[in-house]
Amino acid sequence: MRILVVQESDWIGRGPHQSHHLMERMVERGHEVRVIDYEISWRLNRNNNIISKRNVFTNEWKVIKNADITVIRPPIIKLPVLDYISLLYTHSKEIKRQLIEFDPDVVIGFGILNAMLAINAIKDKDIPFVYYIIDELHKLVPQKPFRPLAKYIESKNIKNSDKVIVINDNLRDYVISMGADKEKTFVLRAGIDTERFNLELDGAEIRKKYNIGKDDVVLFFMGYIYDFSGLIEISKKLSDIEEKNIKLLIVGNGDAYEKLEEIRRKNNIYDRLILVKWQPYSKIPGFIAASDICILPAHNNEIMRNIVPIKIYEYMAVGKPVIATKLPGILREFGYGNGVIYADEPEEVIPISINLAENGKINEFGMKARRFVKDQGWNNIVEKFEEILMM
Repeated sequence: MRILVVQESDWIGRGPHQSHHLMERMVERGHEVRVIDYEISWRLNRNNNIISKRNVFTNEWKVIKNADITVIRPPIIKLPVLDYISLLYTHSKEIKRQLIEFDPDVVIGFGILNAMLAINAIKDKDIPFVYYIIDELHKLVPQKPFRPLAKYIESKNIKNSDKVIVINDNLRDYVISMGADKEKTFVLRAGIDTERFNLELDGAEIRKKYNIGKDDVVLFFMGYIYDFSGLIEISKKLSDIEEKNIKLLIVGNGDAYEKLEEIRRKNNIYDRLILVKWQPYSKIPGFIAASDICILPAHNNEIMRNIVPIKIYEYMAVGKPVIATKLPGILREFGYGNGVIYADEPEEVIPISINLAENGKINEFGMKARRFVKDQGWNNIVEKFEEILMM
């Protein structure tokens, strides 16, 4: 099967997300995948060229070595608003080009605009379009005035899709409310690479590298650091508590990274607030193993409300309890008694952690987490994904 993926994010610079895991494993199973992507972080990587060039990247992989995915990045005008206007032309042109050169058997969309372009390009062809929804997409549009238009286009895309795949039950409700056909909507949950994420991992090397003692209790977060990630509140709380053995280890980058550095400097908590820039995916299991408790303290806003990040499954697979704010998607996915402990506010994460440690409950909750996700291996997920595409 030849699979053409269209998305409005950076396939190479971001992730690995569920899309990377699935597509690379589809390549491993003998399918061919091409991705048309968009350099979403161009504002952070500015150069002297206002108009970017068309780029083709071959043998791109993040999870499965030599998965050999070809990523095509059409040119854009690197100016606010004009970037998306230019995308409409260049991505439309590229999609039509790939329909001839690549001749896909199916097109899978992860975005809004180029999903619309792909649907229009194949409407008279015998090529199905599958919409893969991992967020309420229109709410991610940074310019608020454009969100109503984005919602309209997203809804139209959903209605015009041959199939819709979502990653949890809350998003299933969402896409149905946006016009999806119930009979053609499928829930495909996140998977776990059990060879990477398991109970056999040893975090001793990471703990030694970052001067983490045997009796220290390490709270761990990885990923993009937004202002609404809740880490600013936790970092401030960290500087106020008497328990000096509570440490916060953060691996990632993002909007709030410099604010965290400032909190660390201002409160002189370098030994307890450990900030590590992006790390290769291969190193992440070691960081999780080095932690005691993993956290998702995000604000309950419209972006986070219904999502279930894949990293939650990875934390749980390593036998780590997770403290998360009461996000509806997380609560519905994991419920109570399955290794996820809920906080009403980000500031509550540290007191809950102290309580778990003092009562010797960390390992107990960690094993509950492991049991809950033990059957979520990627092989099962990819088989189901393949079945959906071939229906």
